[in-house]
Amino acid sequence: MGAAEGCCGGAAIAAAAGVIEEAETVVPPPATAIASSKGIRIMTRTQKSHPLDPLSAAEISVAVATVRASGRTPEDAMEYAECEATVKSHPPFIEAMKKRGVDDMDLVMVDPWCAGYYSDADAPNRRIAKPLIFCRTESDSPMENGYARPVEGIHIVIDVQNNTVIEFEDRKFVPLPPPDHLRNYTPGETRGGVDRSDLKTLIINQPDGPSFRVNGYFVEWQKWNFRIGFTPKEGLVIHSVAYVDGNRGRRPIAHRLSFVEMVVPYGDPNEPHYRKNAFDAGEDGLGKNAHSLKKGCDCLGLIKYFDAHFTNFTGGVETIENVVCFHEEDHGILWKHQDWRTGLAEVRRSRRLTVSFVCTIANYEYGFYWHFYQDGKIEAEVKLTGILSLGALMPGEQRKYGTTIAPSLYAPVHQHFFVARMDMAVDCKPNEAYNQVVEVNVKVESAGPNNVHNNAFYAEEKKFEI
Repeated sequence: MGAAEGCCGGAAIAAAAGVIEEAETVVPPPATAIASSKGIRIMTRTQKSHPLDPLSAAEISVAVATVRASGRTPEDAMEYAECEATVKSHPPFIEAMKKRGVDDMDLVMVDPWCAGYYSDADAPNRRIAKPLIFCRTESDSPMENGYARPVEGIHIVIDVQNNTVIEFEDRKFVPLPPPDHLRNYTPGETRGGVDRSDLKTLIINQPDGPSFRVNGYFVEWQKWNFRIGFTPKEGLVIHSVAYVDGNRGRRPIAHRLSFVEMVVPYGDPNEPHYRKNAFDAGEDGLGKNAHSLKKGCDCLGLIKYFDAHFTNFTGGVETIENVVCFHEEDHGILWKHQDWRTGLAEVRRSRRLTVSFVCTIANYEYGFYWHFYQDGKIEAEVKLTGILSLGALMPGEQRKYGTTIAPSLYAPVHQHFFVARMDMAVDCKPNEAYNQVVEVNVKVESAGPNNVHNNAFYAEEKKFEI
């Protein structure tokens, strides 16, 4: 993301760049050259429309100009802490919390969500946040779930760059939800829910070692090979994916694979939930909020971990150790057949290679997984976990736009949309005879001499063209 003039220093811009290692440079063929060799017609933004994009060229120009003029670097952990301190030291806020029975500011949690852009009042030339407020009940319990007690009715806008309160208004008094006995998530405090005490230990054992080979950040496994990268915004990036296919050698599959953005729109039109539309990659950063993974918890089996290094908000270098998990998994049956005459059977187990990382964005956790299979399949998976962003209700109130989960506490309806960037390069070697992509369609044979029983259908290959 770009930085607006006067809003962010060079260190902030540098924080948007990351490196996992200084690896061999792999330069793909120019996209125009690849398209030309395949006979694909190039459509540029100078045209009135694009078949895959309903926006006009004029609309796209306005959008691009707006981003370039008013773009920001993502929020940073240092800003989170400064914003929380600014809010908790603001006298009108302290008084508003006292009205709600809270005198100890150490119990207050402030999550500085980006303001979004709903009108010119959201100050596109300033770096602002509209925080969400929560409150814990025990100052000596670091694992208490403070997100189970949202504070509603307080409107506050923060100038993050200057650490000042721009707007404050105590608009509506909503009592804090009573502490629920199941609100916390440590093992000793969740036994009132689902009992899992009868679950026995599961051990993954590979006595001969792993089947993959690692050289720096270049990896090989079951004909697959690629490079592992990492950025503050996207997190895991997989480069130069290829498959070694017998006499045909190393066949390119993809130049680059990653998740570049996600958005979480909330469906409740009430304050403050209507403005909860989090772009967790662009506004916060999936990579720089990633975890240092632990064996036996985040990954099982023989694990190879990778570290990541990137610049922080002040221009220094930060390292997240063991941020990428790389391991093999059993995946059930790949192929099986039993001869009914002899009773003899043959079976092949399926195994997959999994590359993953996990990040926390405020209350939510996301696990991103790329799976590579022995049958040539690539699969991307996102696991959503963590804690819901909740809202408070007046006693006895029900709300259409969410689910009541405890007295005076509800979860607003919301969705998660993930954007994957997949720069495919299938068989992109120049001048290769089979350098094309085909689609396979099922065709029904018309009734006639070749289809007297009217049951015929067949597969037809068609070269994919735009």
